[in-house]
Amino acid sequence: MRRRGGGLLVAGTTSDAGKSVVTAGICRWLVRQGVKVAPFKGQNMSLNSFVTREGAEIGRAQAMQAQAARVEPSALMNPVLLKPGSDRSSQVVLLGKPVGELSARGFFGAGEAGAGLRGGRQESLLGTVVDCLQELRRTYDAVICEGAGSPAEINLRRTDIVNMGIARAAHLPVVVVGDIDRGGVFASFFGTTALLGPEDQSLLAGYLVNKFRGDVSLLEPGLEMLRGLTGRQTLGVLPYAHGLGIDEEDGLRVSLRGAVRESVVAPPVGEDVLRVAVCAVPLMSNFTDVDALAAEPGVVVRFVDRPEELADADLVIVPGTRGTVRALAWLRERGLADALVRRAAEGRPVLGVCGGFQLLGERIEDDVESRAGVVEGLGLLPVRVRFDREKTLERPTGEALGERVEGYEIHHGVAEVSGGEPFLDGCRVGPVWGTHWHGSLESDGFRRAFLRRVAADAGRRFVPAPDTSFGALREEQLDRLGDLIEEHADTDALWRLIESGAPAGLPFVPPGAPS
Repeated sequence: MRRRGGGLLVAGTTSDAGKSVVTAGICRWLVRQGVKVAPFKGQNMSLNSFVTREGAEIGRAQAMQAQAARVEPSALMNPVLLKPGSDRSSQVVLLGKPVGELSARGFFGAGEAGAGLRGGRQESLLGTVVDCLQELRRTYDAVICEGAGSPAEINLRRTDIVNMGIARAAHLPVVVVGDIDRGGVFASFFGTTALLGPEDQSLLAGYLVNKFRGDVSLLEPGLEMLRGLTGRQTLGVLPYAHGLGIDEEDGLRVSLRGAVRESVVAPPVGEDVLRVAVCAVPLMSNFTDVDALAAEPGVVVRFVDRPEELADADLVIVPGTRGTVRALAWLRERGLADALVRRAAEGRPVLGVCGGFQLLGERIEDDVESRAGVVEGLGLLPVRVRFDREKTLERPTGEALGERVEGYEIHHGVAEVSGGEPFLDGCRVGPVWGTHWHGSLESDGFRRAFLRRVAADAGRRFVPAPDTSFGALREEQLDRLGDLIEEHADTDALWRLIESGAPAGLPFVPPGAPS
């Protein structure tokens, strides 16, 4: 009988080494073997978040991993979420609810107080993180944990709750992922191991090479040398996979946009393509809203930051942002605000989502996020927004353009709509549409109806593909992740680590590089 509560921590030599991909891939591989598995990340820093059915906010990467595991996402899977508001401060979301705004110095232990945090110190959260992990381990056969950044951030080790801190507290074996495509993977593996203290080193079980291009046999001598230096084996070499459609934590890399760009693209159904420009506003959140558009044959999505880049766009999207007032100022400074106003006057389509919807309105009263007071919006929609200290976290359903729509809401701004044609929770005036709903374009029927309307307004002979299913595409991509693990990793070794717990007695790496 399978022992319940096995676990593994997937760490990385750097950010973007592939921890999210590997964690999702292991989850999908395990569930295909009949293992009841859940993902976990003790602390996440991301503006890309999701709302669970119980109304909790978690990182979208963990929601994607839950889908890979074929389980419903839960706040237990990401108990601490940090949402940056600037280079030096973040909103702290604890167990799915915002509890305060802290500077980085305060969060990492300088004593700054925050609501819901004991003294504002990160280390005070370790007990909460461990409790959530233990609850998951009591429920599932296996829990695959994702680390953050690098486990060898020695300046932060004392307060760590997401890498070796949680691994040691929960006695988890650790596998370190390295991105060979960026170079220096052997030095990264060795240096990461060497910088860990003896107790942390004893938990490090092996390595996974990610994004390899070429003949694996040419890599094998280096892997053997690495094993001789560290006493740890490499548990797999994962090939570079083009166009993986996963929800990333942050940045401007939109995964399914990459899939359309890098893979064989289905030809447009109609005579024209549809060009979508997304304003790359500061603190952009939930940029994955445009993934479903980028997956449509004949739709070209790009991010822009100059007004001239809007000239040939058939649709301009102003996306969500953690700083609505800051984004509005940025649009004005760049000349994009004037370009949006001109578009609306010319009858050319604009869609505002969440913060992008708010700044298209008449007025914003913000004493919460920016504390800027009353700020005039672009005046394209009959909407006035007042920021409330309570955050709206919901999973609404509704109908628009004759089609059923599902979405999710994450915002402090409360919109008062005083006119226009109703559109989801917002409104439409001529070619300008606005809503708080993230994820609405993932509803296939609604997306096709919306694109038909945009094409008509833009004068394009574009026809949406009648059978594009964004959900099916996402499932295909998650299966690809599972295939990467099943075909290129030592799954027997991974399962032994998951089932048996942390390794013991591995030799320590001597300080310094070998002579």
